[in-house]
Amino acid sequence: MHPFHGSPGNADVQLDPDVFYVCQRCTACCRWPGDVRIEEDEIPKIAGFLGLTEDEFIGQFTRLRTNRQGLSLIERETHECVMLDGNACRIHPVKPAQCEGFPNRWNFPGWRDVCHAVPVPVPPSAG
Repeated sequence: MHPFHGSPGNADVQLDPDVFYVCQRCTACCRWPGDVRIEEDEIPKIAGFLGLTEDEFIGQFTRLRTNRQGLSLIERETHECVMLDGNACRIHPVKPAQCEGFPNRWNFPGWRDVCHAVPVPVPPSAG
């Protein structure tokens, strides 16, 4: 495995260009403690999907990130994401970029021990 874990803020970085991990929706990453970054442009999409105003969404489902540099989804005492409903994400069609990027753009030490994503080799590009 590569030594880098990236950052949830990665937009274009692919940590392992030879492999793409296909999510199996096991929800292990939804149960991991820490910030789930909500970017400014994600607020209206998520709020609209939930049928809430932006202010209602922010007040009910977000908190200040640990680094105080933006918003994060709140988590339950069990460290589960507030949007996790059983084994499904309530906002999957509009989930944050941080969620979309795991584990290909960022991950955490030991992620392979909990994540069921299937590695698929990326064919070499014809250049």
